Amino acid sequence: MELDDLRQAWHSLDARLQQQNTLGTRLLTERTLEKARRHLRPLQWGQVAQMLFGLACLALGVTGWNGYPPQPGMLVAGIVLHAYGVAVMISGGITLGLIGQIDYAAPVLHIQKQLARLRRFHVLSGAVVGLSWWVLWVPVVVLLAGLGGRARPAWFYPWEYLSVAAGVVGLIGTIWFHRWSRGPERARLARWMDNSATGHSLRQAQARIDEIASFEGP
Repeated sequence: MELDDLRQAWHSLDARLQQQNTLGTRLLTERTLEKARRHLRPLQWGQVAQMLFGLACLALGVTGWNGYPPQPGMLVAGIVLHAYGVAVMISGGITLGLIGQIDYAAPVLHIQKQLARLRRFHVLSGAVVGLSWWVLWVPVVVLLAGLGGRARPAWFYPWEYLSVAAGVVGLIGTIWFHRWSRGPERARLARWMDNSATGHSLRQAQARIDEIASFEGP
């Protein structure tokens, strides 16, 4: 009987330890998921700011065809900046949608896939939105210079073409540098560029989810 009592006590203790371990794991997972959610908040606010910026670009672009008769340079600059503003707002809205779709109650692997999809879109859209400014600053200057129907000096027109050409050269150079950094002998530089493009907020969220995955094991 003493041996049976010892076995029963041992099994009871083992069951209690397993319950405590399960409860501890659940609490740790919930806290880590909450940290991941908090890490994404700066990214959300950043997208809201981006959408407001896109709205400002759209509003400035409208001024390009408000004049009558419309000036060709102002009209082209207005259309370009208007389209850019719409694209920026759409990009910010999609990113916010991807963040809102993350299901923190889903399995960790599913959350990792959702974050990976968010990261891919965020990096791609950020590259398009950012690299466009190699050229887009020219339409901004053109529209600002033409506000109120002000006449532009004669030198302004060749300046526009030269500035666009310089911007195209800078854009091509940036793309070349990005491809060059992907060489196997420059893995550290490529990793640094990837981290910079991803952003601190999203990287921290991914790290918290990876912590849960490593804790749960295969």
